[in-house]
Amino acid sequence: MSGSQASEFRYLVRMKGKDLDGRKKAVAALADLKGVGYNFAQAIVNGAGIDPKMRFGQLSEAQVKDIERVLADTSSLNVPQWAFNRKRDPESGETKQLVGSDLDIALKGDLDRERNIQSWRGVRHSLGLKVRGQRTRTTGRKGKTVGVRKATLQQAAQAAKTADEKK
Repeated sequence: MSGSQASEFRYLVRMKGKDLDGRKKAVAALADLKGVGYNFAQAIVNGAGIDPKMRFGQLSEAQVKDIERVLADTSSLNVPQWAFNRKRDPESGETKQLVGSDLDIALKGDLDRERNIQSWRGVRHSLGLKVRGQRTRTTGRKGKTVGVRKATLQQAAQAAKTADEKK
């Protein structure tokens, strides 16, 4: 590494609203983005024509722009349809890859749609219960204290004892 390249190394690279670690390799750093896994990051790096073993902080500004371009237009990648995280989008009908806050907004919209049509899943989501058929008899208790407290038992036993003595 020459002196000019050492000064160009960036420890943080901003992409899609998140600071990515420049010390990681390109694929591992991209996998830190929400909505991008390791395999999809590998496809992005290959689509942008970048060496996957290169550290993310060593990438030039043009290479980072190439990665952002590929992320914006994932249809140009040679990736099968099942690898995308938004298949047959209900609004547009197309298959695409959502990243970061776009993924959060889409998931929130899906939940709101389920609640509005009052499907079984929507009702379970609105009540804060488990949605996918899990057991709820003993698990998933949030907020309330469950079970019998020892102090309550002792008070009840004391009250029963005094009631028996009065008879």
